[in-house]
Amino acid sequence: MLRIALKYGAIASGLVAVWCLGIVGLMWGGQGESVISSEWLGYLVMFVSLSTIFIAVREYRNVNRGGIIKFLPAFGMGLLIALVASLAYTLAWEVYLASTNYAFMDNYAASMIEAKRATGVTGPELDAYVAQLNQMREFYANPLFRLPITFSEIFPVGLIVALISAAILRNPKVLPARG
Repeated sequence: MLRIALKYGAIASGLVAVWCLGIVGLMWGGQGESVISSEWLGYLVMFVSLSTIFIAVREYRNVNRGGIIKFLPAFGMGLLIALVASLAYTLAWEVYLASTNYAFMDNYAASMIEAKRATGVTGPELDAYVAQLNQMREFYANPLFRLPITFSEIFPVGLIVALISAAILRNPKVLPARG
């Protein structure tokens, strides 16, 4: 079980890291889309990448469990893969931040302030928004704050995919082994 979880967790984390870091790189390189559309694309990529959970649970059921698996073992396998992928994603994000001299939050804040200005916000309202972003930048500089935030971006997606996969694949008639 652990071997399958590590294998598929590595595949999922590799896919999501490459795609999500590529999206961030394009976005902050000045060639990308708005922050909101890139977030949706990022979560879509996470969902597609974490769909390896379904494949892994199916393989585990058909190869290791004789074509039958109950909900809890299937869910446990999915959670393990989500955990591996989330930890690897968090590590990849930290490597990305270090390689860009931790410029992400500065670029993010500048982009958000510019977006507020573009909507016509000025004066005290803009000042309050800038102060809020500055506080967020200060928090984000602390790894004890940043690491759980990064982990929590991807893990809930894996949790949902694990639940769905376990619920579907506990039925041995769904995608049975060909033999």
